[in-house]
Amino acid sequence: MTTLPASEVMRPTAALPFFLSLGMVPVAVLGALVGGWTVALLPLYSWGMFSLLDAFLGLNEDNADLDTPESGLFWYRLVTLIWFPVQFSLLLWLLWYVPTAVHLGLTEIIVLFFGMGVVSGTIGINYAHELMHQKPALERWLADLLLASVLYSHFRSEHLRVHHLYVATSRDPVSARYNEGFHRFFPRVLQQSLQSSFRAEAAMLARKGLGPEHISNPFWRYLVLQLGMLVLATLVGGPMAPLLFIFQALVAIWQLELVNYIEHYGLTRRHLGDGRYEHVLPRHSWNAAHRASNWLLINLQRHSDHHYKPDRRFPLLQTYAADEAPQLPYGYPVMTTLALIPPLWKRVMNKRVKEWRRKHYPDIEDWHPYNKGLNPLPRGA
Repeated sequence: MTTLPASEVMRPTAALPFFLSLGMVPVAVLGALVGGWTVALLPLYSWGMFSLLDAFLGLNEDNADLDTPESGLFWYRLVTLIWFPVQFSLLLWLLWYVPTAVHLGLTEIIVLFFGMGVVSGTIGINYAHELMHQKPALERWLADLLLASVLYSHFRSEHLRVHHLYVATSRDPVSARYNEGFHRFFPRVLQQSLQSSFRAEAAMLARKGLGPEHISNPFWRYLVLQLGMLVLATLVGGPMAPLLFIFQALVAIWQLELVNYIEHYGLTRRHLGDGRYEHVLPRHSWNAAHRASNWLLINLQRHSDHHYKPDRRFPLLQTYAADEAPQLPYGYPVMTTLALIPPLWKRVMNKRVKEWRRKHYPDIEDWHPYNKGLNPLPRGA
């Protein structure tokens, strides 16, 4: 692996590939204006094109110099800062234009807003994830607005208060268990992540002597923002707009949880007893160094480093070799497609999980309790 000097990282042209996400906007507009087969271009652009580019461009195992100053990351940050107004303008335009577009049939409308959900899930929630980890209030507010636009505001609380603390343990709803298919994982997570995020915020308030109904509970902010989004959608697009808005939100949430599913599937931190676990290490997340899909997902696939250093901005995230972090065989677009076919997913991934267990935890002989989401000590401890 090569370390790129700060001078090279800071070049505006080095940040340019991460702006490819903006190409989804004209593709969506084309689908709405033309209709027909063009409405299917959005998922083909995000899933198909970047999978093909991964196959041609291969891996990027270069790591940015960690001493690169914050001021040198402006062009990288810019794409996340402008994304909410870009995405929200596109969504409002579609809600205004599509219901009265006589050339669009029902199937075309459904496919078009499915594509919009791919945009707001693949890009919007992913950028919100980057923004919520940062300190500036503006960035955190942009994260809240992006999440409200897909009616999944509690993801911020769940991710920061639950997932990062308990990743790869039974206390984290979104760490997929070994042999758990996505179609079983998805409904479980929808219920448990909402409950765990509310409990986490209530516990924070309780430590201050406040009840969960206190106005400082962020769930009040989440509620107001989400209701505001639905009202605005209705005002812009009429009675059909809330249904279209909710549909694209469901697709976006589905996209998010597909990614959550593959990021930690089958990986488990050692339980030390008394509810304690070993520290989070790069080996507790699946890593993927595929070049093009990391452009699309602003290095989200360097997930091992994200959990190791959660506040590290995306251009500085490091990739790891196979001896430090488990490697996915393909980028996220291909892996999420495999996850939709559980037998195929298990054929590809279960052997990798077993190999990971033998390598990092050779002393654990009985993995059955771990597979069920329990946390026993190794035999003989």
